[in-house]
This record gives sequence, structure tokens and C-alpha cells, in this order.
Amino acid sequence: MRVLEPHSALVRATHWVNAAAFAALLVSGVAILLAHPRLYWGEAGAIGAPSLIDLPLPMLLTGQSGWGRSLHFLSAWVCVIAGATYLLSGLRSGHFRYRGYDPAQRLAYFVVVIVLVPAMIWTGLAMSPAMTSVAPFLVAVVGGQQSARTVHFFVASALVLFLAGHVTMVALSGFRVRMRGMITGQRAVTGGRA
Repeated sequence: MRVLEPHSALVRATHWVNAAAFAALLVSGVAILLAHPRLYWGEAGAIGAPSLIDLPLPMLLTGQSGWGRSLHFLSAWVCVIAGATYLLSGLRSGHFRYRGYDPAQRLAYFVVVIVLVPAMIWTGLAMSPAMTSVAPFLVAVVGGQQSARTVHFFVASALVLFLAGHVTMVALSGFRVRMRGMITGQRAVTGGRA
């Protein structure tokens, strides 16, 4: 049996804001992919041009993904703001030092926070013509906007795998107890890990 200290209201709020924004990012990201399910390397890519990878998805929206791009942009900034709030609060309060995470969990969270999330932000900005006109180095590092899109896709895939692992661990370690703790802030008593 293990007693887990309750999460603060700020941790719980930013967790659920990020969960909702991540869901919106997934939906809008899939819409963007359905508009053009091919990945390229370099600066340009177009229908009929040779692709690096053809994703096994139908091209349903024939290049039209305006609503998907708008929702993706909005959701990404919600994630960045909520994530930064969580990170700064956790550093200030010592939240990260006192949670009972094992080494594998610490490594997974470290990779997400220090590698994957910054890579998502960077490649997302590198796909924006407005950003690259001001800061061309964002896209020059990977060799083009289509290269940034391809890296963005693979980093997003890694984050989805992390999410699947996270939800699986929560389910295996006592879903009701963990969810109640993350919603209400009650102290959790559990026999497993999450």
C-alpha cells in the first residue's frame, strides 16, 4: 500500500486543461493529415511530387484544413501556457521532488518535458511562414518546412505513445482512486504505480 500526497488545485487544473487541449490537437492534427497524408523532406511537397512517406490514410479533405489548422494553433498555445504554468508552479513548490515516481517514470516524464514538447513547439513554429520570416533559423535547422512537418508528425506519434502508456499505468494502478485524486484532490491510497 502506498499513500500518495494530493495534487494541488493548480496541478489538477493544468492537467485537465492540457488533456482537453491535447485531445483537440489530436483531432485537428488528424484533420490536417487527412487533407494531405503524405510526408516530405526539404522545403516543398505537393500532390504529385515524390514523397518520403505516404501515410495509409485517405485524402478526404482535398487540401482544405483551415478549421483544423486554426484549432491546432489555438490548442497548441493553450497547451504551452498550461504546461508552462504547471512547470513553473511545480518547480516553485517542489512538486517534482516529492512525488513518488520510480526511475522509469522520471525518465519518461523527463523525455516528454525536456525533449518531445520543445521539439513539438520548435517544429510547429518552423512550419509557420510568419514565424520563419522573422526567425528563419527555426526551419533552416531541419532543412525546410516539410522536414519540420515530418519531424512534427513523428514527435506527435511519440507523445501519443506516451499518453497511451500513461493512461494504461493509471488504469493498472487503480483508475478510480487515481482519477478521484486528480479530480478532487483527495489523498490516494494505492497498491500500484502510475
